[in-house]
Amino acid sequence: MGNGELYRILVVDDEILVRQGIKHILNWEQDGFQIVGEASNGKEALELIEKLHPHIVLTDIVMPVMDGEELTRLIKLNWPDIEVIVLSSFSEFDYVRSTFQSGVSDYILKPHLETGMLLEVLRKTAAKLPTPKPGRSLEDHTVSMHQMLDKLLARYELKVERAAVAEWFPHPYFYVLGSARGNFILDELKALFPKMVAAELPSAPIAGHPDLSVYVLNVDEEGREMLPLKLKVLHPASMTEEGVIKWALSDSFHPLDQLGEMYHNSWLRLLQYRFFLPQDALLMPSELPRAEEAKEFPLQSFMEQIRRLQLEEAFQELARFIKQHTNAYKAAVFEFKSLIGNILFNAIHMLGSLNLNVAELDEAKYAYFKAIDEARHVSDIEALLEEFRQQVEDCVQAAQHSQQGGNPSMKLLLDYIDEHYAEPISLTEMARHFHFNPSYLSSFFASHHHEGFKEHLNRVRIDKAADLLRNGDIPISEISSRVGYGDHSYFCKVFKKSTGLSPTQYRRQYNERVEKELR
Repeated sequence: MGNGELYRILVVDDEILVRQGIKHILNWEQDGFQIVGEASNGKEALELIEKLHPHIVLTDIVMPVMDGEELTRLIKLNWPDIEVIVLSSFSEFDYVRSTFQSGVSDYILKPHLETGMLLEVLRKTAAKLPTPKPGRSLEDHTVSMHQMLDKLLARYELKVERAAVAEWFPHPYFYVLGSARGNFILDELKALFPKMVAAELPSAPIAGHPDLSVYVLNVDEEGREMLPLKLKVLHPASMTEEGVIKWALSDSFHPLDQLGEMYHNSWLRLLQYRFFLPQDALLMPSELPRAEEAKEFPLQSFMEQIRRLQLEEAFQELARFIKQHTNAYKAAVFEFKSLIGNILFNAIHMLGSLNLNVAELDEAKYAYFKAIDEARHVSDIEALLEEFRQQVEDCVQAAQHSQQGGNPSMKLLLDYIDEHYAEPISLTEMARHFHFNPSYLSSFFASHHHEGFKEHLNRVRIDKAADLLRNGDIPISEISSRVGYGDHSYFCKVFKKSTGLSPTQYRRQYNERVEKELR
């Protein structure tokens, strides 16, 4: 077969790794074939068949939207000359052979998909087709270039033909540019740099950025000097009404062989940084601010404030932590999102342990987790946490209203504990003071408050002890007596059960955190 006589192949599989493997398993053009497109389901495949007119379709069976059986039926109905090769697993093989008695050229078991087997099946299938007309069209030429770019992006070892590269890209310098689909920025750049060559990279949609197309730009010395400057000028007009930047430019590189390294280790990281940077920031390495180290979130302190229902202080601390990430923009986005999800989960659990009614929060938490996972910018996280804070406050206010608002006696009991917690008060003494029967007071307290008398008294005392540990050098033995515990060892036991730390560990951890923040 001559160099220009290539059979066109369309690959259809919902697993991107399978598609990537097929694309790079053969030296397609050398063997007389070329992959002209790929699709993740039958519906996408039909649309591409209309445009690309492949000779052979290599398709999986089990796919979403439209499976391989329906795709094959429609291909044979509308394009009877197209040959179909089916990929299947062991479990599907008998089904495939019985269902596809007509219309399928051959079958390949996925576990047996290797170079020799695939090439043999392709050649056998191609023998059924008329020989393609000789002569390479401009479209074929472009596809060849895209295949080379695709291999470079995948970082496969590839011997780049310098003559072909010089024909496609005559200038010495390259950039990777991400631009919104349909965005005017590329047309503007071509107008400013008439000699510039721009080729769209055949990459799959970028996670979190489905609206971006990615190009490799080829420019001369003048373009290298002026391109970043011109983009800075165009920057204000290239934003959406929401102030979201719609492009990102890498550093220049040379030669083209460095494309894969630049794309993965520089350009994709630039997109990751965008999550924490202000939305109107210029996405060019030269325009990035100085990056700071991400600080550790004081989860212990936050959870203690939630336990004490100091919601305003807790969420202010969380907001400060998130704001700091504008400067710590190199932090891993996945780890940050995982931390936020963990904070929400623990806060809901803590509120539930206080016997608050957290049914609505429990029900909403999976929607929160999904929203965190799908957030495209830190501002989305901030908006979500504000919604969560409001729902938490509503939950606490509803509990307080039902427990206290409708019962003045309950408020008197709680006020009495707040005033006399340092004294050796007991349920019996309180019952005598308020002229209650002790057993009635115990059941009254439990039914009108989110915790029992003993639990509430311990919580008040431990909260006061934590304040003293944070705000001074008072000996721990003295603190225990100040908050109403005559037995020092019992105080330490209750404190650790409540906070997870001994009083000494608590004070040391707090002091270390303060010192770290002051550095």
